Amino acid sequence: MTRTLPPRRLLAVAAALALVGSPVDAMAGGTGPHRKTSLDGSEQVCPLGSFHCPPRPYNYVMCRPNAMLAFYDPTLSRDSSVRDTSNTYVWAQHIDSSDQTVYHLSGNVRMDRADQRLQADTVYYNDDTTDYDARGNVRYQDYGQLMAATHARGNDSASTGIADDVRYQMLSSRGNGEAKQAQMFDADRRLYTQATYSTCDVGHHLWEFRGKSIAVDEETGRGVARNATFRVGNVPLLYLPWFSFPVDDRRMTGFLYPTIGHTSRSGYMLSAPFYLNLAPNYDATLDPRIYTARGPMLDGEFRYLVPGSSGALDVQYVPNDHGTVDPGTTTDTVGTRRYRVTFTDTTHLWQSWNFSTSIDRSSDSNFYYDFGNDMGGAPVYTLTSNAQIAGGGKWWNASVGGTAYQNMNPFLTDASLPYRQLPYANFNIDLPLNRWLEFGMTNQFVAFRKPGYVEGSREDIEPWIGADFGTPAWFVRPRVAWRYTDYQLSSGYQNYGFYGLLGSGTPTPFTQKSPSRSLPIASIDSGLVFDRNTSLFGQDYTQTLEPRLYYLYVPYRNQNNLPLFDSSPMSFDYWQLFSSNQFAGADRQMNANNLTAAITTRLLDDSGVERLSASFGQIRYFTPQRVQMPNSANTSSSATDWSGSAYVAQLDLQLSDRWKASSSYQWNPNTHHNDMAMFQLQGRLGLDGVVNFSYRYRNGLMEQYSVSAVYPLSERWRLVGAWTYAEPVKGVVNPLKGTIEALAGVEYDSCCVTLRVVDRSYVNQGYYGVAPPVTAGQTNYRDNAIMFEVIFKGLGSTGGQIDPLLRRDILGYQ
Repeated sequence: MTRTLPPRRLLAVAAALALVGSPVDAMAGGTGPHRKTSLDGSEQVCPLGSFHCPPRPYNYVMCRPNAMLAFYDPTLSRDSSVRDTSNTYVWAQHIDSSDQTVYHLSGNVRMDRADQRLQADTVYYNDDTTDYDARGNVRYQDYGQLMAATHARGNDSASTGIADDVRYQMLSSRGNGEAKQAQMFDADRRLYTQATYSTCDVGHHLWEFRGKSIAVDEETGRGVARNATFRVGNVPLLYLPWFSFPVDDRRMTGFLYPTIGHTSRSGYMLSAPFYLNLAPNYDATLDPRIYTARGPMLDGEFRYLVPGSSGALDVQYVPNDHGTVDPGTTTDTVGTRRYRVTFTDTTHLWQSWNFSTSIDRSSDSNFYYDFGNDMGGAPVYTLTSNAQIAGGGKWWNASVGGTAYQNMNPFLTDASLPYRQLPYANFNIDLPLNRWLEFGMTNQFVAFRKPGYVEGSREDIEPWIGADFGTPAWFVRPRVAWRYTDYQLSSGYQNYGFYGLLGSGTPTPFTQKSPSRSLPIASIDSGLVFDRNTSLFGQDYTQTLEPRLYYLYVPYRNQNNLPLFDSSPMSFDYWQLFSSNQFAGADRQMNANNLTAAITTRLLDDSGVERLSASFGQIRYFTPQRVQMPNSANTSSSATDWSGSAYVAQLDLQLSDRWKASSSYQWNPNTHHNDMAMFQLQGRLGLDGVVNFSYRYRNGLMEQYSVSAVYPLSERWRLVGAWTYAEPVKGVVNPLKGTIEALAGVEYDSCCVTLRVVDRSYVNQGYYGVAPPVTAGQTNYRDNAIMFEVIFKGLGSTGGQIDPLLRRDILGYQ
């Protein structure tokens, strides 16, 4: 028998039985640490070759099927916004009402409305008082949860209810448990007595909370357990008289997961961060740590977001370091107070103008060497502090500010630092004149400061005009610029200069207080694009052939009397074939009468995926490359009279949807040497495994082999590893050689727990392999770090250090 009842009141019968709050659906957003995923654990695999992959989501496929999901209906609507306007449909074998006020529904009762469904053996409902009573095999479902009980009663209008012998499961967050009794105070607040809570499989809790009472508040997104024990298996590990935990992805005050580790420089480390959700627009994290070899540290971070301004303050403080210092370091830190302070802020001033600040300072240059390199990323050579005002419009942008540096290499002095820029100013224009003609200008003023070196200011101005003619089949892009660079050196400039050959003798002093350089820069870039249909190994492709010519003319100017404030030669690669300057910075502008010839071919499949891309090119020099700069030994090298640059080739090949290879190669016909070679291969192993191999060589600098992998042993177990080996390079001071880094670890992932253990042995290459060389035997070249993390899924952020390390060392890691 089917009958339609009043929509408001009988809807509330089902709503009153929703004794567990509906959490924010992970598929609908949220701010949790894991990316969006569906209930069945499906995920988007990181594309081959990606340098940044999203985090691996919780894989709920590993959760066992259970009785709670036996009545789950995936076809039920997930739209809760239409409840108030939807009818309630009732199915029952019998419906009795003697006065059309009290309804007695019996025999497989089912009531549906929008996303809600209530099932029971019998239901009594009073249409006047909105009291209800459901008995026998009570089951309830809405868009976010399932619930079962033996008996439920309450009042619809007051949004109150009581249920006995409750079992519940949140569909989105996987939170589930049992309770002797559940009580609903209103639509958002529930209280469970003699209850449990876990995100593990129903009936198979690897971990859970057992509390005398557990309160859930949907409005705040938190649960509170009182007189609770946290258990792993049946073993109680922790008694908590009061404990707060999240029931959705909103921020809340509480402990983050602790980190346990060991490093050769700081000993064993225990970190127990505590998060403070102070307000919707600001929060803080206190992270007390213990280093057995150095003492306690307090790390505190405060973040804020106020109208017109946002920023963060992070302070690490060590009251008394009782660790050791390596011989050869520039600072003695034993028994001293040590700190590191980082402050960032962006404040809106008016219209498009903003003021941004980034301050990063430390008590000594040993700080990161001792504390910051345990499991982490690239070593920190310098700390950079900057403040600037910047703004812009549709065709212009401008900034003014200052930048200073602090040395963080304990084996070098401040002479290794870049020049401070106090102040600097930039103004750039990029103005379209019509659909094919464009005018622009770059303007920069910088005052360079560095004690013990020549100081002064530099103004660099480069107006240009360019055109862009072409169609999808061809293009011609001429460009003409004029570059003017002027210096105002500070008093005493005559005491500085560049050394002669091999750094011998006395330096040739600067002879002008206001040297300058002025020259035109003209170029024309042109290319054609041909395509055809072709077939290879039975597969249809579109093949392109793209020849390209780039001519550059820059007259020679003698620049030996110009100081070197921020310039350095750039590494030669394929894109340098089309660059107007081989030097970074404005202190040197190369002369050129060059023609670059290059050709590219591509293979595109029917879906537009680029399966192959191959490029080859060379620069032909019609005049010698005369502009040089002092090399690393402070010598002035002679002009290079070469007829052509190195031949440059690069190849990218996607062998299949699971394998990709890329390579590049440079051969110098003038020296008959290989200048550079690189090969990289990446493959996918199953859904969440990856393997990488790479070889990198650059003449006179490095030759390294790297292998890394994530190998899935099963659905739950993964092995992770990385190994980097370096061949010694002739001519390099104190070269790196042998195993540079070796990393090995294991991951266990289940329905509700993730475990990671990683051991990393590495050469501290950020501080060794530099001049002056560290005397052999004086210090330990190799460091070692071990980290252990355990993550209870659904209880908040991980706050770990292992994940960033694996992302850096294993390309494609998720």
